[in-house]
Amino acid sequence: MSRTSRDVVDLGTLIVQGDDRQGIVAAVSSLLAKYGANIVSLDQHSTDPAGGRFFQRTTFHLEDLPAQIPSLSDELDNVLGMLGQSYRLTEARKPKRVAIMVSKTDHCLLDLLWRQRRGEIHMNVGMVIANHPDLGDDVRGFGIPFIHIPVNRASRAQAEAEQLKLLTDNVDLVVLARYMQILSGDFLQQVGVPVINIHHSFLPAFIGAGPYQKAKDRGVKLIGATAHYVTEDLDEGPIIEQDVVRVSHVETAAELQRRGADVERQVLSRAVAWHCEDRVIRDGNQTVVF
Repeated sequence: MSRTSRDVVDLGTLIVQGDDRQGIVAAVSSLLAKYGANIVSLDQHSTDPAGGRFFQRTTFHLEDLPAQIPSLSDELDNVLGMLGQSYRLTEARKPKRVAIMVSKTDHCLLDLLWRQRRGEIHMNVGMVIANHPDLGDDVRGFGIPFIHIPVNRASRAQAEAEQLKLLTDNVDLVVLARYMQILSGDFLQQVGVPVINIHHSFLPAFIGAGPYQKAKDRGVKLIGATAHYVTEDLDEGPIIEQDVVRVSHVETAAELQRRGADVERQVLSRAVAWHCEDRVIRDGNQTVVF
C-alpha cells in the first residue's frame, strides 16, 4: 500500500480465508456493492481449486467507513459464515501499534525507527523494551519511551510479567529486533498479538555464538536473513520474508557480518511493513503475502 492510499479517507481492508468453494468472491463483491463501496484492489489465491484453501485481500473505499463498520461486520458474519470463511476488517488509515524488543545490537531497531519517522512503515512505535540499557539514548532521540527490563535465568518469569504489563492491550504487534532472549510459551500466549522475529539464515547450520566466523570457516557463498512469526518452536514459525546476498572467499568474517546486517534490516522492515498493511495471511505454518 502506497503512502498516498493510506491518506485516502474511508479506505478499508478486508482479509478473507477458509476452505475454497464456489461463490466467495461474488459474495464479497456483492456485499461491498450493496453498501456502495468501490473496490480499489483485490488479490486472491487458492492452494487447489478442488478442495484447497482460499485467501483474499480486498481494499475498498466506503464513505463514512468507521460508522458503517458495525453493520458491515454483522453482514460479513452472516455471509462469510455460511461460506465457512473467517475474515478480518480494518481501517487502512489506522496505523498498527507496535512495540520493539531489543538487546544490544542496534541496526534493525534504528532502521525501523528511521523508517517510521519517514513514513515508510505504517505504524506507531509506542515503546522499546530492552534487556540491556545500551540503546536508551538512541531510542529516546526518536521521542520513544525506552524501558530497560533486565533478564536472566533466575528473573525470566518476573521480567516477562513486567513486559506483559506494558504490552497487554496496548499494542497490535511485537517486533524482536535482535532480541537475544527466548520468549516462553506462556508469554506468547498471554501477549495476545503476533510477534515477528529476524535471524540470519545460517540457522540451523551455524547456531550459537559467532555464526559469521563459522560461516567464513565453511566458505559460504550466500548469506541471508529470515523474518518469521514467533511460535513456541524456536525459529520454526511461519516465514514472512527472506533474502540473500552472494559473498566470496575474499570477505572477512567482519565483512560478512556487515553485509548480513544489511540483509537483516531489509528483510525485517519489509516483513513489518507488509504485516502493518494487512498483506500477510497466516495459514498453519505458512503465510500468503499479497
